[in-house]
Amino acid sequence: MGRRKRKSKKGSKGAEEPEALTKAPHSFVIKRGKVGKNVNELMVNFRQVLEPFTAMSLKIKRYNVVKDFVHIASSLNVTHLVIFTKTPKAAYLRLCRVPRGPTLTFKVVNYTLTKDVRSALKRPLVYSGLFQLSPLLVLNGFTGDEELRMKLMTSMWRNMLPSIDVNKVNLNTIRRCILLNYNSDTQLIDFRHFAIKVKPVGLSRTVRKLISGKKIPDFGNCNDVTDIMANDNAFTESEGEADEVEANRQITLPQKISSRGNMVNEKSAIRLTELGPRLTLELMKIEDGIMAGEVLFHSLIKKTKAEAQELKDKRQQKIHLKYSRKRQQELNVKRKQEARNKQKTGSNSSDGQSMDVDPEAAADSDSNE
Repeated sequence: MGRRKRKSKKGSKGAEEPEALTKAPHSFVIKRGKVGKNVNELMVNFRQVLEPFTAMSLKIKRYNVVKDFVHIASSLNVTHLVIFTKTPKAAYLRLCRVPRGPTLTFKVVNYTLTKDVRSALKRPLVYSGLFQLSPLLVLNGFTGDEELRMKLMTSMWRNMLPSIDVNKVNLNTIRRCILLNYNSDTQLIDFRHFAIKVKPVGLSRTVRKLISGKKIPDFGNCNDVTDIMANDNAFTESEGEADEVEANRQITLPQKISSRGNMVNEKSAIRLTELGPRLTLELMKIEDGIMAGEVLFHSLIKKTKAEAQELKDKRQQKIHLKYSRKRQQELNVKRKQEARNKQKTGSNSSDGQSMDVDPEAAADSDSNE
């Protein structure tokens, strides 16, 4: 007997994605050139940070160029390119806005991979649903909006992640956060990635264990429930738990949280567990286009207004020359095509004339012969 044909589900073909999903910023995280094993793993870790709006299994071939990813970006709703490169001196991180730029080039001063961060933690926090929702972005120290570089840095990092409406956000959808701290003295950016966990405040360790259900305390020496609550050891807290009840870590929950023990309009403590990777970045250059165009900022090279204007004029002349050559090439191709068509029609007409012979004239010529 033959196999049964499975019925296709209705609506499986041609189903449109929700508007919130299509309008969310998407990204490609790629590498260019030989970057080595560690930077390649750092690229994979950075993809995980930007989940779920990034391509985790994106394959990069040797013959692929940046233009290939830019051309397919619009059809896939991709708005940003994150490019890792490496030179003998250092590794670099480029953030590109698709399709017209700008491009921000950061020097990776130092970095720590995700596996190294988690191995240093006593209790790493990783579960299946942690990366199914986009992270919350927290910027610290990005002041001085009057400077062009600060404006571009702030807008670039903000637009890479979906925006959040504070009045309508569901707290259960915020499970991770990205912290970017800018040090104005050293002009370095510290990149950190954390998991967010909310715990109730004012509960003993015994009650907390009962609520969480992860580990049941030993009640062998207790005769009654009151013995559990009256036990002084039950209310002692470890050093880490004592930090949680500090005033600067406590919040009053405005809505219900899915974790156990947290109640609406009650105080809870926020705990951050680092997920990795860690990066220390230094802004080196800002370009107007995608890895090309006018240099809006450079940390090493300073130019006067006259020099900048001269470079701008040369760039405009180069662009004008490029387009004029392209226009001339199109005209040459058109002229050759017209000449080819004219030659073809002329050959067809000559063939037609050789075939058109008057039969009476042919008969007279035969009789004369």
